[in-house]
Order: sequence, then C-alpha cells, then structure tokens
Amino acid sequence: MNRPAWLADEPAWRRFVFAPSGNLQLPLQVESVGCNPNQEKINRPEGYPCYHWLQTEAGEGILSYGQGSFTLTRGSGVLLPPGIPHAYESIGDAKWATFYLTFGGEAAGAILSAFGIRESNFFRWEKDSPLAYFLGEMIENTGTGPDLFGLEASVNAYRFLGLLSKFGQVSNSSVTRNMEKLAPLLRWMESNYNNADIGLNDLAHVLDVSGRHLSQLFQNTFDLSPYAYLVQMRIHKAKEKLAADSMQTVAEIAHHTGFRDASHFIATFRKHTGMTPQHFRKLH
Repeated sequence: MNRPAWLADEPAWRRFVFAPSGNLQLPLQVESVGCNPNQEKINRPEGYPCYHWLQTEAGEGILSYGQGSFTLTRGSGVLLPPGIPHAYESIGDAKWATFYLTFGGEAAGAILSAFGIRESNFFRWEKDSPLAYFLGEMIENTGTGPDLFGLEASVNAYRFLGLLSKFGQVSNSSVTRNMEKLAPLLRWMESNYNNADIGLNDLAHVLDVSGRHLSQLFQNTFDLSPYAYLVQMRIHKAKEKLAADSMQTVAEIAHHTGFRDASHFIATFRKHTGMTPQHFRKLH
C-alpha cells in the first residue's frame, strides 16, 4: 500500500462518524474513524462505549491503563475493550498525531476472537507494513462518497482486523500477560453475563484461583474489581439491545442482561451513563 498523499507532510484532522444502520444489523458496526494531528489529553474514567483502536502516526504518546503506563510510538497501537478506564496524552512538547477506529456490533467480540486478537493488547509492526497506512487510506476513501449504511466502513474494519492479526506483533507487557491468564474467564463472561446469580466465587472457579487472587488480577489489569467489570459488560450489552431492538421492553432487556429486576437495571444504567435506558434508546 502507498501512503496517502494527504499524509505526505503532516496529517490533516479528519473524523467520520457513522450513523446507526437502521434495521440493517451489521455484525461489525463502525462508529467512527479519524486522524488527529495534534492529539489532546484524554481521560475516560468510565472508558469508551465501543471497542477503541488507537495508533501513533507521528510523535509519541503515553497511555495509562490498569496499573501501568505504556508509550505509543510510530508503528504501535492498542485495542481497548468497551467500558475500561483509561487516559492518554502526548509526551513532551512535540505534537502527537494519532489514527483511531471505534467499532462495535453483535459479532465484534467473536470476530476478534476468530482473528486471535485479544483485547487490551499492545501491537507493533514494521514500517512498511500495510497497518502503517490502512486507516489513512480508509479515511481518504470514506471522504470520496456516501456510505449511507456503513457497509463499506464495516468491510474495511474487518479488513483492518485481519491485517492486525497478520502483521501486528503483540508487545510484551504485564497487562498482556494478565490478559492471557484472564482470557478464558473473559470468554466465559461473554457467554454467561445474563446470569444474575454469578458471584465472585463463580468467576474465580472458572480459572481455578481464589477470589482474592482474581480480584488482584482484575485490579492490576483493568483497575476494576471482577464484578465491576461484569457490570460494565452488562451495561454495554444492554446498550446494544436498546439501540438494536425497539420491541424489547426495558424489563426484558434487564432480564436478558443479568439484572434481577427493571428497577435495579435502571438505577445501575443511570449511574454508569448519566441517563435512563429509555432516554438512551431515544437518542439512539
């Protein structure tokens, strides 16, 4: 792939946000893609509601995640799962230029798993790798014509994940090692989040460790307790259902996402998002 002409000197600020695709339920739904030539400081104590890919185009930045801080130089990037607290900013006085891609969809987790991509991993690649320019070309092509239902963006996001799987080299870090240990449990939680009876002992039993050890792993990796992580996963799943299916009642969604009753669901949803499920549904 050739580097886009508009990136030859200094990247220009561009951002494309894709509207929901109506009744068309894409397995991989792109929310936004963009380039920021002077990345500002970001602090997200509640995380981001979608999967969030961030990579460096020029300069350097530092990303704080869990108990560690990691430097992102050119030829490196990170994939953050939804709802995980993080912060990032440039290093020194030099400009930090970034590319980013945010996405979701009912099959997003399964697609990542199929490509062997683990969430929260830091990746590096060679300077001539297609990963170096793919998002720039995706942004350039997005600006040339309408993509009313986000179909082209969805296909490009799938291609990007394929390239990440093929050319991305996972960086060695304590977070990555912890994610390896937690991966079976995170997959189990994806399949069982709708069970309202899950407790700490059930989660620890999946990995055959003590509840105390599991809590320490989650704190070191996500800066969250295991149960808080599970609640955030439930809120994320509830958001998907609220936006995708207008026929399901709030009580039904509460039941299908692991909340004991609608009142508990509404209170928890408001605490995490600042709005009621009904308000969120109207906005989306």
